[in-house]
Amino acid sequence: MNLKSTNLGKNRFFYFIVILLFQALITPIFAEEETYFGKTVDVKILDKLSSKNKLIKIEIGKDYIFKNLVLKVLKCKNSKFDDNPEITSYLQVRDLNNKDNNEVFVFNGWTFSSSPSIQVFDHPIYDLWILKCY
Repeated sequence: MNLKSTNLGKNRFFYFIVILLFQALITPIFAEEETYFGKTVDVKILDKLSSKNKLIKIEIGKDYIFKNLVLKVLKCKNSKFDDNPEITSYLQVRDLNNKDNNEVFVFNGWTFSSSPSIQVFDHPIYDLWILKCY
């Protein structure tokens, strides 16, 4: 009777089960982390001159032209906590009226929905707020 081959088969089966369980436990953690990143952002723009605001939807990585502004969101992320949701996005804004250099951004940085004063979008005509990332 050959006991070595029987034990070897049991060990392989045990390792196989351990790997499957480990993968089943780890996969939802990484899948859950990815759900916090969005593909579309809702931005509210206020025209200070007319006192009108407009809600626009911007796809990540695409340019959106609003009057004389070109908006581009490169990333957005929702917070993991539901009690005080925080939306963070990386936003680039160009002003088309600035004919000196089209590559210069009026705003280029991270914005935070709960604290827009941390990174201020400073424009004489428009204000904007990130509302939603999905």
